Formats: sequence, structure tokens, C-alpha cells
Amino acid sequence: MHIDEGTIVNLLNTSGLVSKTDVAMAQKKAKETNQTLGSVLMSEGKLTEKDWNSMQAVSLGIPFVSLKGEHISPEVLNLIPEPIARNNNIIAYKKSTLGLEVAMLDVDNLPVIDFIKKKVGLRILPRMTSSDSIKEALSLYKKSLQADFEDIIKKESNSLNPIADSSFMGEKFNNSEKTEKELAEDLPIVKIVDTLISHAILQGSSDIHIEPGEESLVVRYRIDGILHDAMVLPKDTAPGIVARIKVLSNLKLDEKRLPQDGRFKIINDSGRVSFRVSTLPTYFGEKTVIRILRENAKGFSLEGLGFHGEALERIHRGMKKRNGMLLAAGPTGSGKTTTLYTMLDILNTPDVNISTVEDPIEYQMARINQTQTKSEIGLTFANGLRTLLRQDPDIIMVGEIRDGETASLAVNASLTGHLVLSTIHTNSAAGAIPRMIDMGVEPFLIVSTVKTVIAQRLVRKLSEEKEKYFLSEVELKALGKVVNLDIVLETLKKEKIVKEDAKWPDIPFYKPKPNKDSPDGYKGRVGIHEVLEVSSTIKELILKNSSTDDLEKTAKKEGMMTMLEDGIFLVASGVTSTEEVLRVVSE
Repeated sequence: MHIDEGTIVNLLNTSGLVSKTDVAMAQKKAKETNQTLGSVLMSEGKLTEKDWNSMQAVSLGIPFVSLKGEHISPEVLNLIPEPIARNNNIIAYKKSTLGLEVAMLDVDNLPVIDFIKKKVGLRILPRMTSSDSIKEALSLYKKSLQADFEDIIKKESNSLNPIADSSFMGEKFNNSEKTEKELAEDLPIVKIVDTLISHAILQGSSDIHIEPGEESLVVRYRIDGILHDAMVLPKDTAPGIVARIKVLSNLKLDEKRLPQDGRFKIINDSGRVSFRVSTLPTYFGEKTVIRILRENAKGFSLEGLGFHGEALERIHRGMKKRNGMLLAAGPTGSGKTTTLYTMLDILNTPDVNISTVEDPIEYQMARINQTQTKSEIGLTFANGLRTLLRQDPDIIMVGEIRDGETASLAVNASLTGHLVLSTIHTNSAAGAIPRMIDMGVEPFLIVSTVKTVIAQRLVRKLSEEKEKYFLSEVELKALGKVVNLDIVLETLKKEKIVKEDAKWPDIPFYKPKPNKDSPDGYKGRVGIHEVLEVSSTIKELILKNSSTDDLEKTAKKEGMMTMLEDGIFLVASGVTSTEEVLRVVSE
């Protein structure tokens, strides 16, 4: 099946998707650079991959299919082995009396079509699809195993020989270190731990909780900020699983009375993944929590994180400064570090030297000098920052300002011509100022250094299947007591989310609709933010030691949308629900 370029060009010219001039220029560039016409059009943003593949499908006279959200039975999926499917971007998705329908990117790949035909003994019906569609379908190979995970674990755990387990807090264990090492390397235990970790990564978990009880071992995953029960294992598996995780993270096997912290890494299909391990003695044994950190996560943008409108402009203005401080505020797990990394990625140009001191290094970034703190040998945030200042940096990121010494050093660094990015644990943007004063930073130094403060939370996004509804007058009145609806509506109009003449009773809101892929109706998370720009008025209030409420009141008068208002903006945009925003902001 050869794709004739002339046919494709005629289709493009008549489709109206691309102008004839753009097609002619792309043809010329394709010949000069030895690329395909499609590659040029897609790289220049003239055509999406889906549209290009649809054109190819039309020119060949074959259907174009999208596998996104498609239910593919494991029996049909596994007709093509995963390695062949992954290496050749081909998926079996439907079997009928006519033959086996396969979605692929390269319908000219005749050898693989012949191979599959011989293997399954069916007529092969090729269909064109997109790379996003193939990528989602390839993940089904692992998802088809999920139903079997608990059976696998139960089967493996039943094959274990229970060992003496006197794991009560403060009681001496009877197991020798040798016995525990052997148990940690036992094949069933290895399989169980590998399965727990791969399952957690597949589910998009941020943490794995392994909690011993009196009669069982409970495993829970934190997904989109919410803990979910994953599985319950026999109590006998607990010592071996903890021992295996300790071996992976280089912790002491014979130390069970004190907490321990460690780390380990793996490399999988999605890149390098780091795990931060914490063990804690409890009444029924050691509880283990594993934080999952995807090191190679990249491709973030401020818009993709949920920033928009005036808040986005304020951040860009702060990033253009050659000195001063940009702070990200919020509780643990609110996405502060991801926001800072995204800003660093924008600032990371060849003409600047960027250095960081972090705990832990969550993402690895090219051309940025990242230092991991090690408090046990004296390498704290303060000592690390002190050393960074002798490394001729232009931009510095401090993972967290948690004490007066670090705060003082960060302020001095910004005073001496450095742009400093850091995080601070406060509930609001305005709250960051009094917090720094509490740490011992003088107000006159704060007004000279702090340029922008970002406060944020993460809310769950509604899945594609959602339920529309409209707010009643009573509901609007109740919502208006906690949110300035006029500002939200004005922003919605300014950003063209709603029509100019829109009014609140006509704007649809959405509720989660549970479905097969999203049992609770949510999938993924996005940030809600408030961005405080330190204006001359705010500076005067800081010098007067004004309260958080006074600072926030003035910031709102100067155009700052609060996190709650930003959340309602996302609700009216169809991204999340009112209940989710109120749950997160009221926490």
C-alpha cells in the first residue's frame, strides 16, 4: 500500500485544513531537508498528527480509527505479543468473521502484517491510527494484568514459609540478619514487591503505604491526592516485604526499633523513577511508605499547570527580574516544586548559570547543577546555599525555606544580584510574608527582595464523562458569600471561556460521573493558584507589620484572584467540580 504524494497534496488542497501556499512551501522544504511532507506540516503546526494520518487513510482507502477510550478485550489484545506491538506500533483491537482489525502507524509494514497473519491464522485488516492512540492502547497490556495482580500476590504469598514474627514495637526480633536477607531475596517476595511497585506506577500513584495490622498487611496507593485501598495481604508476608524494600533502599535489616529513610531507583518504559523510602515502627510492625518520584518528568508549561490570565502575567514579570525572590507557598504535596521546576525550565538558557540545593532532587534537568542535601554529614539547606553563592550562580533554587538561617541566606543572595526561587509552607500567598518575619527576616529586607508569591493547591480534574447542571439562585447566593463571583465572571469573559453577555444562571457547572476508567469520576490533577505581586502598597503594609488578612485584602483590591476564586473559574470552565475545590481549599 504505497501512499502517493500527489493524491495527498490534492486532498490537502481541497480539505481547507492547510492553505495551498503552506502546502507548496512544505513540499519544497520536505525535498530540501529529506523529510516527509507530513513531518514538515506537523513540525510547523500547520496540521495535527491525527489530521495527517486521516489524510493518509483516505488516500489509501482504509479507515482511520482512534483507540482512545476503546474497550479492547485481553484475548484480542494478546493476539499480538506486547514486544511486537510496542516495536512496530501495531495493536489488535477487534476480531470478527471478516478477520482481525489492527490499528497501526505504518500501514506499509508488510513483513509484520504477514507475521501476524501466520501467527493468528486470520485475515488482517489494517487501520490507520495516531501515535497518542497507540500509546494509550499499549498501556492496556499492563492494565490487562491488573485484574490478576491480587491473584498473583495471593498465590506467591501462599508459597512462602512463614518466619517467626515478633514485630511488636520494642520487642526483639527472633529472625537473624541472614534469615531476613534470604527472605528478601526469595523469589515470591521479589515478585510481590515488584508487582506492588509496577502497579503503583501504572496507576499514577504518588505514594505507596504498606501498613501492618494485627491479622493482615494493607497496601494503599495515593492517587490524585486521595488514598485508595489497593490490596490486603497475609500477615506472614509483612517481614519479607519490609526486608526486601530495605535491601533495595540500602537500610539496616536488623534495625526495627528506630525509623529509617532510604532511596532507590529503577528504569522502566517511562524513564528513570526514584523512590524515597521511610520506615516507622508501629504496634504491629514496621509501616513503610514509598514516595514515587518520576525523575525524567518534563514538558510542563505554566499554562499546563493551570496558570492563566493576570496570574500568569505576574509570574512572567517576576521571572524577568535579574534579582529578588519568587516564592511558592502551600502544604506538602501541593505541587510547589513542580511549579518551580517549570519556571527553571523556562529560565534555563545558555547565558545563565542555575544551581539548586534540594531534598530530594525530584526531577533531573539538563544544564542545571543540582545538589542533594545530606543533613547527616552537615550538608543542610543553609550550608548548601552558602556554598552555592561561591559557585558564580545567576539563578538559585532552594528546595525549601524552613528556618531562619536559610531564609536569611536566601534574602542576602537575592540582595547581591541573584534571582532566588524557593518554597515555603504557608496556607496562602499573603501568609508567606508574616512567616518570613517569624523566621527573623527584617521587614525592610523582605520589601527589598520578595517580588512574587505563588500559593497553590491541586484539585482533581473531572474525567471526560461528566454530568452538567446549573446553579439555582439559592446556590449562587451561598457561593457568593465565599467567592467574589463578579471577578470570576469578568475573568471568564476576558479569557473568552463564556460569552460577553453570559450570566451565572446560564453558565453550566459539572459533577463527576463515575465510569469504568474513573470509578470516582476524576482523572488527573491541575493547580489552583493565587499570585501576589509585591506592589508599593503591599510594601508599605509589610513595613507596618500588617496582618495576613490586611495584606490579602489589599492584594485582592489590586486584582489578585484567590485560590477559591481560581477554583470556581476552573469549575465554570468544566475542568473540576465545586465540591472538589471546596474540599481542597478548606483543608
